[in-house]
Amino acid sequence: MTRPIRVIQWATGSMGKTCLRAVLDDDRFQLVGLYAYGEAKVGRDAGDIARRAETGVIATRSVDEILALDADVVIHTPMLAAPYDGHDADVKRLLESGKNVVSINHYFEPAALGADYARSLADSARKGGATLAGTGVNPGWVAERMAASAASLCLSHRNVATREIIDCRTVPNPDYVFGALGFGADPGEIDLTDGPLARTFTAMFSQSVAGLAGRLGLSLDGFESDHALSLAARDLTIGAGVIPAGTVSATTWRVHGLVGGVRRVTHEVNWVMDPGQAPFAGKPHWEIEIDGLPGVRVAMDLVNTAPEGVRTMPEQFAVAAMVLEAIPRVVAAPPGLLRL
Repeated sequence: MTRPIRVIQWATGSMGKTCLRAVLDDDRFQLVGLYAYGEAKVGRDAGDIARRAETGVIATRSVDEILALDADVVIHTPMLAAPYDGHDADVKRLLESGKNVVSINHYFEPAALGADYARSLADSARKGGATLAGTGVNPGWVAERMAASAASLCLSHRNVATREIIDCRTVPNPDYVFGALGFGADPGEIDLTDGPLARTFTAMFSQSVAGLAGRLGLSLDGFESDHALSLAARDLTIGAGVIPAGTVSATTWRVHGLVGGVRRVTHEVNWVMDPGQAPFAGKPHWEIEIDGLPGVRVAMDLVNTAPEGVRTMPEQFAVAAMVLEAIPRVVAAPPGLLRL
């Protein structure tokens, strides 16, 4: 009988806990380690944190303890870092210790951020005989897989665009909502060209653009961002607190891939705290729109089918599903960087 894949869960926020539960519920995997950032979680059993049976795996904040574990893969689910490469040092240490890493926030197409940058990550992976990959639903699936598949219906195309609208009202973590995502900010204080949020999301979604372009056979000249903000028309009470009227209630992070100076690939992600606000009202979770021969328009939604009382959102289940699907491929892959 094949032994289970030994897993370390890194971070226990809302997405981390969703992945943790998925691992504990799946006989293909064995949890062997748990890294937590929050002091309140340190020393607790993973089952207690995940609302599952006791596991004997105790949460730690010691990176050295994690590095010393015998594990096949680390599911890396920390909050987005600003700067975007802020988690690289930890990831490189994990790789060099011989642990494969699957990330939900980065490492989808590292070469989009520069050949030297990708080479540095690949060197760490090869040093430890490990593999690094990023996956999720966006980035990781909507543009890279779904839009690429839709484009196969076209004899030719001028632009392939993907758009997402994410309802963020129930996100509970104030640091994430008002810090990493920029909600409730004075719009005059957000630099959409070269500020920390702009740099983070440009780097993140440039990887989606590069991944889609590669699957379309396009050789990009570069990237161009086109970010925007929407402001709250009234005070908004949300899971993490209050967004005052006149402050940021939605962010639009839009990146284009250029060929010969022409926008051939467009990726747009809208983080929204007032879904009834124009231009988000009545729109699906995802849209794919191809200006081609023929033209193609696809609308997709995730459906909440969780049992009553379960607060996990459909997109969180979807990301966990993508991670678990990727793990056997990452474990079996040769050392280096893996495009999923």
